[in-house]
Amino acid sequence: MNGVARTAVGAARLRARESERPDRLFDDPYAGAFVAAADAGQADAGRGSGAGDLFSDHLVFRTRFFDDYLSGSGCDQVVLPAAGLDSRAFRLDWPAGTRLFELDLPELLAFKDGVLRELDTTARCERVPVPVDLREDWPGSLRAAGFDPARPTAWLAEGLLIYLSPAEAGRLLDGIGALSAAGSRLAFEYAPGAAAALAERVTAMPELRRIATLWKGGPGEDAVARLEADGWRARTVDASTLATRYGRRAPSGGFLTAVRSDADHRNSPE
Repeated sequence: MNGVARTAVGAARLRARESERPDRLFDDPYAGAFVAAADAGQADAGRGSGAGDLFSDHLVFRTRFFDDYLSGSGCDQVVLPAAGLDSRAFRLDWPAGTRLFELDLPELLAFKDGVLRELDTTARCERVPVPVDLREDWPGSLRAAGFDPARPTAWLAEGLLIYLSPAEAGRLLDGIGALSAAGSRLAFEYAPGAAAALAERVTAMPELRRIATLWKGGPGEDAVARLEADGWRARTVDASTLATRYGRRAPSGGFLTAVRSDADHRNSPE
């Protein structure tokens, strides 16, 4: 794996580290296996860097926040665009009848499924991997895999939008909106000012510059207005407001959650 796919291993490494803490905010028992499989035979396997210290607090907060978001969504259809090495299908408790679609590159999903087969584990919901490049016709692939656009859906674009340009992020959000029935939910990371500051810090660290070159800015500062114009009720949450709840020092950054209030909004008269 390389490029953006390789960053999924880095995220799994940080989830594995958090899972070893006695005061962990979540437990991901699969993350370590993904890391071990990815590192096998690599000379620099497991080597530490400033990346862990820089990203760890943010990743821990975002994982816990999005765990709670999905568990409380009330939707029994879930879609994870760019699912990476996410293991929520296996580690969260899901209502009976839940279908969870994981979209990602074919090679990454093949690697992931191979590790899961070795672990001989069973998902706690109906897990549906959808091998697809999000730059292609991912809505068509999702429908072909059994997705029902008439059913309220919980969408989670975790760790994804920063790798997209504002135009690409806009097209992804438009695609999600077109497939979202009333009552659907959406969540992603959103803190434009904090993202710019983080990019500056990463660029200043030689070992992390490769990661910074992959970042394209994400949806931009008008994401809330864009979503609300498309029939979503959106709200933002700053990570600092979660510090007391989680009992941890707050990292910079924040999150956006939204509920689809009118699935036909875009087609209504002005």
